[in-house]
Amino acid sequence: MADSAGLQFVSSYAFEAMQKVDVSRLAALSDPELRLLLPCLVRMALCAPADQSQSWAQDKKLILRLLSGVEAVNSIVALLSVDFHALEQDARKEQQLRHKAGGSNGESILVSQLQHGLTLEFEHSDPLRRLRLTLSELLAIMNKVVDSNGEFFLKSSELFESPVYLDEVADVLCILQAELPSLLPIVDVAEALLHVRNGDWFLCLLVANVPDSFNEVCRGLIKNGERQDEESVGGRRRTEALRQLCQMNPSQALNIRAMVVEECHLPGLGVALTLDYRPDTPDEAVSPLVSYVSGLLLGTNSKVRTWFSMFIRNGQQRKRESSSVLWQMRRQLLLELVAILPRSRSTHVPNNSGMEEEPGSGYSGLREEHVVKASALLRLYCALMGIAGLRPTDEEAEQLLQLMTSRPPATPAGVRFVSLSFCKLLAFPTLVSTPEQEQLMVMWLSWMIKEEEYFESAAGVSASFGEMLLLVAMYFHSNQLSSIIELVCSTLGMKIAIKPSSLSKMKTIFTQEIFTEQVVTAHAVRVAVTNNLSATITGFLPIHCIYQLLRSRAFTKHKVSIKDWIYRQLSETTTPMHTQLIPLIDAYINSILTPASKANPEATNQPITEQEILNVFRSAAGGEGSRGGRQRYSITTQLLILYYILSYEENLLASTKQLAMMQRKPKSYSAALMDQIPIKYLVTQAQGLQQELGGLHSALLRLLATNYPHLCLVEDWVCEEEVTGTLPLLRKMMLPSNTCRYTQSQLHQAFQKLPSSSPRLMRILEHLTLLSPGDLIPYAEALTASMALLLEPAVPRRILQTLNKLWMGLNTVMPRRLWVMTVNALQPSAKLLHQQKYTQNDLMVDPLIVLRCDQRVYRCPPLMDIVLHMLNGYLLASKAYLHCHLKETADFDRQTQTVSNLGVPGQPETPEVTREELKNALLSAQDSAAVQLLLEVCLPTSKEQQLGANTESLLSSIRGSVPGKSKQGSLGPRARGGVEDAEPEAGLLSDLREVQCLICCLLHQMFIADPNIAKLVHFQGYPQALLPLTVAGIPSIHICLDFIPELLAQPQLEKQIFAIQLLSYLCTQYALPKSLSVARLAISVMGTLLTVLTRAKRFCFFMPILPCLVSFCQAFPPLYDDVAGLLVQVGQVCASDVATKARDIDPLITRLQYLKEKPRGAVAPGGGSSKLTLPQRMAEELGGADPDVQLCYCVEATFMDIITSTLHGL
Repeated sequence: MADSAGLQFVSSYAFEAMQKVDVSRLAALSDPELRLLLPCLVRMALCAPADQSQSWAQDKKLILRLLSGVEAVNSIVALLSVDFHALEQDARKEQQLRHKAGGSNGESILVSQLQHGLTLEFEHSDPLRRLRLTLSELLAIMNKVVDSNGEFFLKSSELFESPVYLDEVADVLCILQAELPSLLPIVDVAEALLHVRNGDWFLCLLVANVPDSFNEVCRGLIKNGERQDEESVGGRRRTEALRQLCQMNPSQALNIRAMVVEECHLPGLGVALTLDYRPDTPDEAVSPLVSYVSGLLLGTNSKVRTWFSMFIRNGQQRKRESSSVLWQMRRQLLLELVAILPRSRSTHVPNNSGMEEEPGSGYSGLREEHVVKASALLRLYCALMGIAGLRPTDEEAEQLLQLMTSRPPATPAGVRFVSLSFCKLLAFPTLVSTPEQEQLMVMWLSWMIKEEEYFESAAGVSASFGEMLLLVAMYFHSNQLSSIIELVCSTLGMKIAIKPSSLSKMKTIFTQEIFTEQVVTAHAVRVAVTNNLSATITGFLPIHCIYQLLRSRAFTKHKVSIKDWIYRQLSETTTPMHTQLIPLIDAYINSILTPASKANPEATNQPITEQEILNVFRSAAGGEGSRGGRQRYSITTQLLILYYILSYEENLLASTKQLAMMQRKPKSYSAALMDQIPIKYLVTQAQGLQQELGGLHSALLRLLATNYPHLCLVEDWVCEEEVTGTLPLLRKMMLPSNTCRYTQSQLHQAFQKLPSSSPRLMRILEHLTLLSPGDLIPYAEALTASMALLLEPAVPRRILQTLNKLWMGLNTVMPRRLWVMTVNALQPSAKLLHQQKYTQNDLMVDPLIVLRCDQRVYRCPPLMDIVLHMLNGYLLASKAYLHCHLKETADFDRQTQTVSNLGVPGQPETPEVTREELKNALLSAQDSAAVQLLLEVCLPTSKEQQLGANTESLLSSIRGSVPGKSKQGSLGPRARGGVEDAEPEAGLLSDLREVQCLICCLLHQMFIADPNIAKLVHFQGYPQALLPLTVAGIPSIHICLDFIPELLAQPQLEKQIFAIQLLSYLCTQYALPKSLSVARLAISVMGTLLTVLTRAKRFCFFMPILPCLVSFCQAFPPLYDDVAGLLVQVGQVCASDVATKARDIDPLITRLQYLKEKPRGAVAPGGGSSKLTLPQRMAEELGGADPDVQLCYCVEATFMDIITSTLHGL
């Protein structure tokens, strides 16, 4: 709006005086300044005020005195004397008329019969006509604005352009708006004034006379403005008008700028306001222009970022204009950049090395107070070029390169500046265009390499630019250009589109001139590790560089040992764990096991030594001596080393085939080392630190489940919940701090003096239950060494139970060492004399050693529970041990076999299959032997049999009282009350019964885990007396129904007999359709065998299985006909063999036929079994003479048992 350049605008001083109605400041205004404010002041003096205070009355007098000397006041008073109501009515009528006429400038109600031009008419008119002329012209412009649909136009208006009458027109305009606010909303009037010449001047006068409307007018103008203001004349006029308004009220400039950003309109206005209002700030502070533009381009609002980027792009397409806001902004940024450029050579001598600056180098030191500002400018130029598409001029590019290659002081801000400069070089390599500039960049990069160590030590930061240099060099060597782009964007903090092809020149410089791969590896291994490395340390660290070098196999390629660096870095870790540590360990393990190339199979890294590993775990849980001293290595270090060992062993097993092909066999860590590592304790600690350890805890659990299944027992996890839950925590809180602390020697002495020291021992054990499992570790040896003393008589049961509880608590933190100590402590006294001590390896090779304990343990339930727990663990450990052993040796043996049997087809595969089969056979034999031994433990001893113990009592309540089989020991619980009173050991709560229950629980778990064990054990068979116990006590034994048909098909009579006896108990326990079908099959098999067996075998087969038919009929009454037919058939076969030996055989057959047809008739009316005793007595008399006679009478007795049990069931 250059047309209003010569006019006087309202000053900020005058506007502030009007806002605050400061009469004294108004009185100090000059006459030209006061003239602009007369419309408001006259109205203020003439209108009745709302403020009736005395102070306002005095101010009003001063205003009247001020106005009394101004001649123009009279004309304004005359303007205020007209009838504005009538004027408003005529104006509205004219609006309606124009609306009907379609907006044409025809007949006017406000102005009629203009004899001369609008200016002359205005000069010769009275006040009312002046108001009408101005109002008519203003309404015409406002209507045209409404009809223009946003298209800008410039209305040529003689009334608003004549310099002679501008003051009078402004007076009329202000009075009209003030008196007719509903007809002339000030926002609409302001919008209309943009379309006439001198509109910004009129607009400022209008707002100055209505100062409260400033924000409203500005917001309206911004809201109706263009998205890109410099693209059109209207946008530029609007921007200029708003700039004039802000010059009149500079305190609101930043608020207006905020409105611009909020509406995403007029971006040039926001920049112009920032340029217009630069507060007085110190030289080193970041300028408002840098802060504003950086906030727009780097903020989180993508809409704002796109809007301002479009402003930059569009502004570059136009020819360079000095009046353009964009070029003004670029010139100001360049001035700020030049102002902070170093002007003298640096006098800093880095790290006292005596290295002087070269006289002609041109390098200068950046002043410390300018570093932050320089970093902000660099990021801003990156955003302008990368996000907004700014194309720098030659001058801008030259000055930027000078700034980027300057040398900052060794401060954290200086480290940040160098990192930003380096990333900007990578992001915009076009800044380096001439050979001189390229040489300048190479010298600066060389300076970075030399100064990196000094900067890191002097600045006191962990992440320096040296690591970034190394990382970029490694990415260039491995051609990972996308990783370099991600690194640059991450450091700059913005997403920039960088073409990989643009990095070709930088790649050549890095890989050929500055960082050859050998230089990279040699430099990396000398980089100091990060102290107390954790996730809180951000940026690019040495660990990132080492990880990339490990992945690219640079260390092994150039024979550089990295083991010591990795060990030192793992030793300097803390929580929260850095996310790069686990990938580093994985890459390191891969570099140990896998050669860099097939041509050089020895090109691998060295593993961490066993002694170094032991040093880490020396202060871990497991000994009293470590508890008092300071723990040197953190729990994070110990867990990472544990992860390294487990992962190394797993990868070693997985790679055996490839290693065998290359004739390489890397060393495995010894079992002695693994025994000294408290694996379970460390994993338990990791469980409570899952948030701080990231994914390390889950990775350790995966490795444990694969390689150490005996440390992942389900019952152990459940037990841990009981030990570490809320209740134990509350009990520990109840433990007073000054409580008596017992020593290991006191505990040992209390054990030695049993049973007299039982109360004292109980107090000590109860105290120990309040301690955490970790605090119990020092007492482990004392507790286990004295276990054998608890097997003596008169030891209270409570002591045994408490010891069991303490043992289970210790099992959660040190299971392997605890198991070995326990097994050695429970050896029989004869073995203790020979001082035989088993090792962990012994027990994994032969888990059955656990059961070679003192025989008294088998009748001590709390200790038997411990033994069974260990047995289950060692069976699993043995499986894992044999699997690993097979993997370790199989591939090497097969490779040797392949070499020695060249030309023999199929030969190499045979040993592998045989080894696997042998391993499975060994494991099956091991498991079945354990089961058989445990079942043997369940049998009562001769002494217990004398006391009345009977294994059939478990089924007594289910099977009921079977005639001919009832014994005192198998009575139900109610009928056995007298026996229990006399001999408590024979009751259900005896030690034998408790041990049987514990064993049955373990067998149940084993059968579920591997059903083949159940099949193998039952094919082997076990005493028939244990069948009631196993069927009732092992819930999973119903799976035997699947293979009983196969067992019946075996040629050995013993197995067939065992199958039928087992089936009889299963039918009683599980009366299922499947049981019925198997029972039918068994009866059919018995019928078939009757026809093929010899006389002697028939007696041996049918005598033990005939009572089983009673169970079949009791469980499944529909089988009665089949069973009766079988019994009659057996009787007939036997009778035919002894027909000549006994005269009463024919009557016996007749009786059997009668029992089959009329079973109820065989029972006495009283419900008894009077006929049962006679055949038994006769069988006793004749049995010694002939087995067939015994079998006949046994058949009759079976008939009677079936009938009796059936009638009793009814």
